[in-house]
Amino acid sequence: MDGGEIENNYASKLTLVTEGEWAGWSWYPGGDPFEDLAGPFYFRVGDDGRPLCAFRAELKHMNGGQFMHGGCVMTFADFCLFVIARNAIEGSRCVTATFNGEFVGTARVGDLVECTGEVVKAGRSMVFVRGIISNASAGGEPMMSFSSVLKKTAARP
Repeated sequence: MDGGEIENNYASKLTLVTEGEWAGWSWYPGGDPFEDLAGPFYFRVGDDGRPLCAFRAELKHMNGGQFMHGGCVMTFADFCLFVIARNAIEGSRCVTATFNGEFVGTARVGDLVECTGEVVKAGRSMVFVRGIISNASAGGEPMMSFSSVLKKTAARP
């Protein structure tokens, strides 16, 4: 397969979940091969009007000590920053240009992991985002704070 075929096979398909634990949440099945493997990750607009992202921790998300793997937390954060910046990047292709994160807590199998954040500034070619990931099952205990810059690379066809 060439890059075009891969892109066509993984075209983003925003889907609203209608049943089960995630009813009312949206996700992108087939949107990103790595996130498909690591997730599923979900999002919706929270009660405060800001994007809220979440997923349920599974065994595949744990490290050898049975705590959530840092790579999983970072992958989720990368998903979240694109959701948080969704309106600011609409119509553009973007890449993560910088990512800074501080690990301050963890999660275990079965925990609900959530993220909220905000666009700090949306420029013509760069969007600055910050967020916090928390363990909702542990009373909202923080797991990671992060900041990132998204670089707009081209208009979306």
